[in-house]
Amino acid sequence: MCLLFFLFCSRGVSELQDFYVFSNGQLKRQDNTIYFIDGEGKKKSLPVDKVENLHLFGETQFNSSFLNLLNQYDINLHIYNYYGFYAGSYVPREKKVSGFVLVKQAEHYLKEEKRLEIARSFIESASFHILRNLKSHKEKTTDTIRMITEERKKLENANSVQEIMGIEGRIRNCYYQSFSQFLRPEFSMEKREKRPPTSPINALLSFGNSLMYTTVLTEIYKTQLNPTISYLHEPSVKRFSLSLDIAEIFKPLIVEPLIFSLINNRRITPKQFSYEHGFCLLNEEGRKRFIESWEKKMQTSIKHRKLKRQVTYRYLIRLECYKLIKHLIGDEKYKPLKAWW
Repeated sequence: MCLLFFLFCSRGVSELQDFYVFSNGQLKRQDNTIYFIDGEGKKKSLPVDKVENLHLFGETQFNSSFLNLLNQYDINLHIYNYYGFYAGSYVPREKKVSGFVLVKQAEHYLKEEKRLEIARSFIESASFHILRNLKSHKEKTTDTIRMITEERKKLENANSVQEIMGIEGRIRNCYYQSFSQFLRPEFSMEKREKRPPTSPINALLSFGNSLMYTTVLTEIYKTQLNPTISYLHEPSVKRFSLSLDIAEIFKPLIVEPLIFSLINNRRITPKQFSYEHGFCLLNEEGRKRFIESWEKKMQTSIKHRKLKRQVTYRYLIRLECYKLIKHLIGDEKYKPLKAWW
């Protein structure tokens, strides 16, 4: 799976695929083919009709002709900075647009009661999945489970988004403090640090959350939702805040269990990190190991109890978008995902 300059992650013969570019070089269009040219001039083609997302971790040059090809094939380009943090995306021109859904999406943001209902649902789901993780180690996390359960009860009577965010913050703090009870000691966590992360566990969380953010954004763009109108996180001119909202559901369902498994099964060890200017970062080997496990997880399927068919974890994200749309247009009340398997 690991090639010279990128990590290629397949999802099956007929499915689109993600490419993760780690080396420095150029991405060029030649006719209707994408080529990556590394620093030594070596050229490698990418099957443009099979690509869904390009993730760039190295310093990569490209031009408008290359971007036009991405637009033609509906390929999303996600860029990460030197430290592995999400920096931005190029998303092809929107094709699934609906003025009706957009108006309803804005209406549910502007009407406080409607906004609160959706914001509360996101944290109900997130906290459910947090408790689900802790119950896998319940012999060591009984006190944490009790504290989070008590905080979770307060969601029902929360009267503002700020109050909901406060509850979420306290739940997360309790959750993070419990990590040392079931993770290997070299991955102990004193507190959550985002920018910069100064410890391995914080570096893993930040990296995983960046991947989740771009994955959610990709799935949102496959629906009629506008990613800038959100309910839990305040809309901002510099971020796709609906991606942050929906990611709250899936971080404890996908990102954190993956991290726990990588650590406790020694797939990720202190050797996969480097320290620079006070930052703790996954090195290239660590990122590749993480992404290989990430793609395997996203391909994993479960039997959907309502659809009565197998769906992947990745597709569960899009289903969450569809459920939100149904709620916004008045077809069906939104019930956030709560893993039943």
